[in-house]
Amino acid sequence: MAIVAGIDCSTQYTKIVVCDSDTGEVLRENRAPHPGVPAGTTPAELDPQAWLRSLGAAAEGGLLEGIRAIGVSAQQQGVLGLDAGGVLVRPALLRHDPRAAGAARSLVDELGGAAAWAQAVGSVPLASSPVAKLRWIAENEPQHAARIAEVLQPHDWLVWQLLGGSHARTTDRGDVSGTGYWSPATKEYRTDLAALALGHEPRLPTVLGPADPAGHSPEGLLISAGTGSPMATALGLGLLPGDVMISLTANGTIHLVLDETSAGAVTELGDPAVSVFADATGRQFPQVMTLNAARVLRATALMLGTDLQGLSELALRSTPGSYGLVLLPFLDGERTPALPHAAGTLAGLRVESMKPEHLARAAVEGMLCNLADALDLLRGRGVTVRRIFLTGAASRLPAVQQVAVQLFGVPVVVPAQGDYAALGAARQAAWSLAQTGEPPVWALPQEPLTVQPGEDAALGAAVRQQYASVLGQTHPELKSP
Repeated sequence: MAIVAGIDCSTQYTKIVVCDSDTGEVLRENRAPHPGVPAGTTPAELDPQAWLRSLGAAAEGGLLEGIRAIGVSAQQQGVLGLDAGGVLVRPALLRHDPRAAGAARSLVDELGGAAAWAQAVGSVPLASSPVAKLRWIAENEPQHAARIAEVLQPHDWLVWQLLGGSHARTTDRGDVSGTGYWSPATKEYRTDLAALALGHEPRLPTVLGPADPAGHSPEGLLISAGTGSPMATALGLGLLPGDVMISLTANGTIHLVLDETSAGAVTELGDPAVSVFADATGRQFPQVMTLNAARVLRATALMLGTDLQGLSELALRSTPGSYGLVLLPFLDGERTPALPHAAGTLAGLRVESMKPEHLARAAVEGMLCNLADALDLLRGRGVTVRRIFLTGAASRLPAVQQVAVQLFGVPVVVPAQGDYAALGAARQAAWSLAQTGEPPVWALPQEPLTVQPGEDAALGAAVRQQYASVLGQTHPELKSP
């Protein structure tokens, strides 16, 4: 038995899990906050030394004693610009920085529109995209842009630091697929797009294979390729082709695991609504996002004078279809479908439907109907969905679980709370150490809750049809979902 460690550097914390490389049993774990980041906030930029300080704090007390390999996961789509000597030019720009929204729109127009970007690199630049952040630096900090000779993402930089800062910089196909200048279809950089954004062509890290080691630390520890947090989470959960991961945060994020033989219909479609990313195992990992997910439930709970658990209890007192009440959940506009200026709509108000339990259920059904429509963008390309993994605090609400299995029509898996990105990083480290064809098979630390579809599939279809009818009447500019 070997012992391996997984590190996940999220927006607020560094988390470490230490595992048995054969079974995945978690032997030790710890976390520490990033210094200078107030609890509950998501900074727009940060000195990456904060990540190293929180890593050191999390590793105190001999947590890493006896390990042979380390894997690294980190928040995706940050940008660290280095000068010709490898010195950081400015603090890291992070995923949640909204300032590059205008830069993203300019880049989209300059290449000929969203479809052109989708065909070139599988995704369309957003404010969060590294390619848009490079353009923002070029436009707003030209003195910094001129000095940037090399561009990394957070996990790339952390791996380089663990290697002692002397190795060539590397990345993996999962993390780099979200940059806007690497194509999951061709598996090559589009250096011309990085140059379009920054004003000159920067050096970019070498893209490693899923089980390739990045090198060894000065202490002799193997450091694996690492990856972005969503890809590490999928690896930690043990997702297989046909599995879908839906994250119910304020937004809704849908990822689908596809093997190469099934990925062509998605990777070649050039649909701006679908971001074609890669995962950490050599497969494709297309993503669809909605702007409104758990925020809908929280806002409805506030209006009803309760919390999420209270909302769930109310919703379970209602019945499928919410007595005809339909909530179109576009409280903050919407990305999928493309309704950036829409507002929420409540339809079907009648005397019998004007009760708190029906509004509560309409909020749950509306949120999940919108996610089901978004998932249909992938299902409509002939992709088979086997299981849906729900993550996020809202996933643990009984009403969400009950309605989700009705609407999606496949088993819904709700994992126990855990640091799955760190676990996925540890699993990658074990894979890189063993040099086997596939990652080791690990059981989850706790048995997940699995909700199986019942005989009420027709009810779910009726709820979706009711939702689609209101959507079509309210937004006739949309094609019928």
